[in-house]
Amino acid sequence: MVDKPPFLPPGAATELEEGSALTPRFDADGLVTCVTTDAASGEVLMVAHMNAEALAKTIATGQAWYFSRSRRTLWRKGETSGHFQQVIEMRVDCDQDSIWIKVEQVSGACHTGRRSCFYRSVPLGQTGGAVTLEFRQDRVFDPNKVYGE
Repeated sequence: MVDKPPFLPPGAATELEEGSALTPRFDADGLVTCVTTDAASGEVLMVAHMNAEALAKTIATGQAWYFSRSRRTLWRKGETSGHFQQVIEMRVDCDQDSIWIKVEQVSGACHTGRRSCFYRSVPLGQTGGAVTLEFRQDRVFDPNKVYGE
């Protein structure tokens, strides 16, 4: 088990925004949003959440750890699929309520078998009627073989 880092409660806006202490502002559920991008291409791979333990494990191990809101559990990206994320850089936004990690992604990041969770485009300029999403990525692995049917 990785010890949790000594995250301090957020201070004054100046210290929070200009200080050097990592003092993440977790929401009411104890989570911060984490945007994950490919370190080489900049492509957005996924958006997930981290609790204090996931953040601490990510910092300590250099592997991406998240907290699943639906399963209410900690998980390391790739523990089931083998598609791990090696963290190359971690940043925090100005008010420390969002995390951005740049990763080396092995295979696909999305549980649907695609490289990114953002594999569909919303066409702009439509008025009225149903909006039909446009697929922008093919699968890079078969999710049924990785996760089971």
